[in-house]
Amino acid sequence: MTSCILILQVAAALFFLAAALNDLATRSIPNGISLFLLVDGAALRLLHGDFAAVCGAALLVFLLALFCWFRGWLGGGDVKLLAAGMLAFPLADSADFIFLTALMGGGLALIYLFLHRVVKAPQGARAGKSVLARVARAERWRIARRGPLPYAVAIASAGLFLLLRR
Repeated sequence: MTSCILILQVAAALFFLAAALNDLATRSIPNGISLFLLVDGAALRLLHGDFAAVCGAALLVFLLALFCWFRGWLGGGDVKLLAAGMLAFPLADSADFIFLTALMGGGLALIYLFLHRVVKAPQGARAGKSVLARVARAERWRIARRGPLPYAVAIASAGLFLLLRR
């Protein structure tokens, strides 16, 4: 059973990482990543025996995040990822997950505010040769124009921190 829990925790870490990388590259989070994280987290909660309590907390977070989405403060993918991510942790870690997500989000916002001052928008229509070069070019463009933050990076950072803490 311990090895099964470890495998599920590693899978959760990989789903968090995939969501962050995808959001950074495209400013979207595929529904499949949130769904797989939800299923993975549900399996973890069933193995730990705290499924109902954590589902209640996740539903509350989903509703609060949905309110933020209605206000334009969060993207829809962020709402789903945040609620699904709640299931990756015991109820005792729920407040830590939300607090760390907010803290990481604030740090991310400060980084982007700083970068806006120092990063210039790319000129011309040159395309990079690699995917990484194209992503970097697109990110420079977003930073220069004060585009939306890749908030999945904050959510994933909080999730990975808590998973690695175990």
